Amino acid sequence: MRPAVDAIIGLGGNLGETAATLSVARQALSGLAQTTLVAASSLYRTAPIGGQRQPDYLNAVCRLQTALTPEGLADALFAIERRLGRVRTGVRNEPRAIDVDLVYYEGVTRKDPALSLPHPRLQERAFVLYPWVEIMPDFRIPGLGALADLARAVRDQRVERLDRRW
Repeated sequence: MRPAVDAIIGLGGNLGETAATLSVARQALSGLAQTTLVAASSLYRTAPIGGQRQPDYLNAVCRLQTALTPEGLADALFAIERRLGRVRTGVRNEPRAIDVDLVYYEGVTRKDPALSLPHPRLQERAFVLYPWVEIMPDFRIPGLGALADLARAVRDQRVERLDRRW
């Protein structure tokens, strides 16, 4: 078996009963094989990205310890999305009931159309950075720098921390 490594998962959605859907997704993460849910951030209400008129999102970040490969973990995340009704249309930034993204996988850097790590736009996304800083305030992303510094660089994006219990 592979040694367990840290993986950061971004959760979000803005359609339906979003908080309940995110809670089910978090529970599904804790049930993945060869994986332990180490921490979950609070929920955050965030502004949509991309200029399309749509409802605000709810977002959170979970930290996993996993022995799954990056591809195996990504496949498991897509399966969670499908179970929760997500149909990927290929349209970027569209409204959705659930989004479960592999944002970071310890020790892996790659640019690939199927799976890029760390997530190629994470440093532009307050909805990922703010919850991640909450659970790992001193973390540094290799090649990008300190999470806290990255979060300060996107402080113009609307992000509101909500209840920790979800």
